[in-house]
Amino acid sequence: MSHIYRIFEDLTHGRGRRRALARLWGALVAGCSASATVLVVSTVLRVSESGAAVFTRQAPDAVVIPAAVRDSMNRLFLANNRHWDEVSDMNQLEQMLGTGGPTQLEYLGCLQGRVERDTLHVTGWTEAADLKQGQFWADGTCDGVKDYVGTWHTHPFRADVRGRATKERALSETDLHTFRQGDDAVALAVWDVDSLDAAVRAPGGRILHPAPVRID
Repeated sequence: MSHIYRIFEDLTHGRGRRRALARLWGALVAGCSASATVLVVSTVLRVSESGAAVFTRQAPDAVVIPAAVRDSMNRLFLANNRHWDEVSDMNQLEQMLGTGGPTQLEYLGCLQGRVERDTLHVTGWTEAADLKQGQFWADGTCDGVKDYVGTWHTHPFRADVRGRATKERALSETDLHTFRQGDDAVALAVWDVDSLDAAVRAPGGRILHPAPVRID
């Protein structure tokens, strides 16, 4: 106790502040060493492309999406999924280049939201700028999007040889590779109405996939 008293005396009277702070640190370390349990709390700071800082005491391990936001994603999925079963008369190159008849398209949007404790809350989204779409890809930018946290894109149906819907039910390896190379907090894929797949970023760049998604 006298050791702590000397520390605060030094700080109060301006004598040897650096020495006093060193003593205080040593006292805290000693106190922690004497304890059977040491609680370590990590703080994650992420700076979005809009310059907004997102703080959380834990990395997000779940994603919450309002029903209205989910419904708006459904509408875009349905609009871009049209014609998926109308490509039988086109060869693969025509489908990939989009030079044949109407075909389904991937879509890319920019997610807005915030991180609270261990949950990422999606609050809305906006269409990616300079959006370019193809049957198997979509490209654009989310630069300057307010409260930016990540992206979402659609996985339109594809027709098998019998004309039945083939669904890509999860983020692809390419999707996950791209996500790992960046610093977004979340990546979402919409692969059917009311069907989502999510990945989130943990401290140190570890990727949690699939991440739980809850619709509020």
